[in-house]
Amino acid sequence: MNKKTFKISNKIIWLSSLLLGILTSVPKIAEHHFNPYEALVDSTVTFLFAVLIWYYNILTLPVYSSKDVSNGFSVMRLVKGLFFGIAVMFILACIQQYLLSHLNFGPVMLMFEVRGILVNIAFYMFLHLLHQSYQNQQVGIELERTKADNLGAQYELLKQQVNPHFLFNSLNTLKYMVESEDEHSVDFILKLSNFYRFTLESRKLDLIRLAEELEILDAYVFLLKARFEEGIDLSIDINPDYEQSLIPPFTLQLLVENCIKHNIVSFDKPLKIKLYSEKDMLVVENRLQLKTTREISTGLGLENINQRYTHLLNKAIEIQVSETLFSIKLPIIYENNHH
Repeated sequence: MNKKTFKISNKIIWLSSLLLGILTSVPKIAEHHFNPYEALVDSTVTFLFAVLIWYYNILTLPVYSSKDVSNGFSVMRLVKGLFFGIAVMFILACIQQYLLSHLNFGPVMLMFEVRGILVNIAFYMFLHLLHQSYQNQQVGIELERTKADNLGAQYELLKQQVNPHFLFNSLNTLKYMVESEDEHSVDFILKLSNFYRFTLESRKLDLIRLAEELEILDAYVFLLKARFEEGIDLSIDINPDYEQSLIPPFTLQLLVENCIKHNIVSFDKPLKIKLYSEKDMLVVENRLQLKTTREISTGLGLENINQRYTHLLNKAIEIQVSETLFSIKLPIIYENNHH
């Protein structure tokens, strides 16, 4: 069970109690016949009471648990605290009566008990507000952690869905090249090997350098061209300054795969895809030539990429569709600026 303890600095407890003790001695100081000894005893009693009430309330706060979040304000806990405070103040008042025996015990006791109840209620309410804020913060942190884990699992599932399908097509292409004694068969095998090496090295990372992502994309497009030949045309024009920026691994590959999935790719009607940089954005753009028979789409790819950027940068990707073009804009991730 995940439990976290709510804490308040000892310095705050002792300094606030000391300040409260000093404030209670102000009326004594203002009296015409000021008695320093009486003022010191009175302020010491208040100081000790405040310290004890601080620690009592902190120790009785419920421990935060992800499986059992506190119900918030507790009347029973407040009543118990008031009874504890009354008992403590009675003992301290008796000690004061022993030190200042000339004072009338009845009125002094009543004044101390009223003061103690007010201090007790004020401390309880203040701690309740702080504790509630702390709990809300812990819930928010756990929600973000759960969201990040969920996104990672979805992204991993997405890559696992793409890679076996792509591997099947690549092996079929390789079989055809070998049977036809294509001179590029060895290059194809090397690129395929490099692509899956990149896959193994990068699959556990949340972010990689854009330069590394472009290497993955280069191997991927080489394999695609072996399959589609002149049916696919990818042009890349990215500012070299962006190459050390960061990007979720396989994002560009997934976007190119998305273009192929929904558009006609043929020698007579080649699919033109552009990848370029524009004002701190990476743009993947393709000419629309939609297939007449649409493939079943889960919508997982673009939505997952969008959620990952929202989680990492608090920025969404931009999707723009016109009659002839479909483009997706990805925010540039800077390591120093975005941590």
